Parts: sequence; C-alpha cells; structure tokens
Amino acid sequence: MNTNVILTCAVTGGSDVKEKHSGLPVTPEQIATAAIESAQAGAAIAHIHVRDPKTGLPGRDLELYKETAKLIRSSEVDVILNITTGMGGDLIPSKKNPAMAGPGSDMISPARRVQHIQVIKPEICTLDCGSFNYSATAYIATMDMLRESAKKIAQAGVRPEIEAFELGHIWQAKQLMKENLLDKNALFQLCMGIPYGAEGTTRNLVAMYDALPKGVFWGAFGIGRHEMPMLAQSVIMGGNARVGLEDNLYLDKGVLATNSQLVLRAKEIIERLGAKLATPAEARKKLDLR
Repeated sequence: MNTNVILTCAVTGGSDVKEKHSGLPVTPEQIATAAIESAQAGAAIAHIHVRDPKTGLPGRDLELYKETAKLIRSSEVDVILNITTGMGGDLIPSKKNPAMAGPGSDMISPARRVQHIQVIKPEICTLDCGSFNYSATAYIATMDMLRESAKKIAQAGVRPEIEAFELGHIWQAKQLMKENLLDKNALFQLCMGIPYGAEGTTRNLVAMYDALPKGVFWGAFGIGRHEMPMLAQSVIMGGNARVGLEDNLYLDKGVLATNSQLVLRAKEIIERLGAKLATPAEARKKLDLR
C-alpha cells in the first residue's frame, strides 16, 4: 500500500462536456483558479487542458496555455504543473474518402502537439500512448510519433507522464524505454474506463499493474462512478491517484462537483485507508522532477 499518495487533480479535460456542467472551468482564469483551489485542498499536481473561452470547447491554443500557466505560477500556492500533449490526435475518417480526415478531425504533427511544452516547460507533461478508439473518433499516436514527442519533451527538460489506456500502450512505453527515449524510472498513469480502452475493473487494473516495468512510478484513475473506487484500489496496490472534473462531474449521484470537492473526498478516502497526501515538495522529490 502507498502511504504517501501523490494526488493529481485534472481540472477540466479535453472532452465536450460543458453542457453537462455549467461550472466546468473554461477560461484561463477559471482553469487557474480551479488548479489553485485543488492544490489548497490537497492535490500536489494540477493536470491542465485549455478550452476556447468563447465556446467552452476543448482547445490547444498556445496563448491560452501560456496565460493559464502564468496565472498559476504567479499565485502564492505551490502546485506541480502537468500539462497535456494529448490534443491534436483526433481522426474521424471522411465518409466520402476514408483515406482522408473528415469533419470533426483535429490532426497535427508531434512537433506541434508538444510546442506549448517546449515554451512553457512545466515540471510534467503527458505522453499519450495510442492509437485507440474513442466513441466517435480514433486517437492516433504511432510509435514514430511517440518517439518524436518523447525526444522533444526530453529536450525541454520536462518529465513525461505516460498515459496508458490499455495493455498495448504499456508495451509501447517499454519499447521507448529500451531505446532510451524514456527514463528507467518512468512515470505511468493508468487510465481506466475510457471507451474503448481498458474497462475500469479491478482485474484490468491488476493486469495493467502486472505489465508495468519494475522500478517505475505509477498511478491510476477511473472515470465517472468508478473514480473513487479506482482511487482506493490504486492506493491499496501501491499507486498514486487522480480525481477531477476531467474524469467525473459528480460528487454524489445527481450532485455536480467542483474540483476542490473531489480532492477533499479523495483526501478523506486516502486518510481513512491509513495514508496521507504528499505535498508538492514531497512529490517532486519522490518523482525525481527536474
């Protein structure tokens, strides 16, 4: 069991769920405030996406990332920034010509997917493995794409967090480790229950854990109603944890949550298990952040 848990709060995410929760952070100010409040509640890491302030839809504008990071860094609250690189890999094949991207696709190069990381230089950024199917789109991340992204992240001096949505993604990361593109003590996030990756079950989490290379750092999260059960299972198995409105919009059935409320609920569960939350300083030391 992990008795000093690094808790991440994923405050807004990259899904089109704004219409389901009017309090979902959208503007840089709202996202920064949510990250700061989650840190005050006990989260050591804030996982950041940005959104179009006018539409509320997921975005990837460099200026929005820069403004959000600046607001968080200029506050007096210590929190580790973990910024996504998962945007820009969505493909919906054209119905007229399946060889071409159709309406709704958002495909950019690996260099552009990590451009904001090279500029902002957060302590952590995601390295989203793939490819795999969402409900309506395919997320594309070939091995060569991952190699290029990993090299550019390393050049920026940023610690990659490997987002693994199914067993094959761990296999991809192992290959990158063999090629010395990822550190031997790599950081893994096991993403459970996202359609159509690994379903959010205990057996699947155990299988994902068993596939991890020895000596790595890891955590796991579940989406929707599986958020808190998966948190508890990860901690019991020795992992870290994640909550936030990116993964789940509700505190209880029918009761919309805030990010800080989800962090406090997670803190209560973790403490009742006999563990405690790591501070940002403890997390930096534990994860060997640069």
